[in-house]
Amino acid sequence: MLDSHEDRNLNSRNERERRTKRRFTIDQEVKYKMLYGQRIAETGAGRTMNISSGGVWFTTENMLTSGMPVELSMNWPVLLNDSCPMKLMIYGCVVRSNEKGAAVAIERYEFRTQGSRSFQQNGVPAPVEVRLTN
Repeated sequence: MLDSHEDRNLNSRNERERRTKRRFTIDQEVKYKMLYGQRIAETGAGRTMNISSGGVWFTTENMLTSGMPVELSMNWPVLLNDSCPMKLMIYGCVVRSNEKGAAVAIERYEFRTQGSRSFQQNGVPAPVEVRLTN
């Protein structure tokens, strides 16, 4: 029989192991739009705390409503071909929120080029498909 200290250690290990995606600490400004159908219900800004291919945790100005669709946009910290800045667009749903921030489950995402015209045609940002791996 395990004592309560061993029970707590085993439970905390199991909690950590439930996450199947590797999290990366990325501190970037993020802008968010809470969506209500086709309308924007609320906008705000914050900072990303960590991100994985399955979700993102970021600070918020207000508590966000769980279950609501959200669109996030952030500058990606790595340049495409060492010269072209990119923006990461994340589309998902708020799964948890408190006074410090919110967690969003990523449903889809896309990278868009920005800035350097040599990577764009007709001034329209081109989506770039990149997958985050474990």
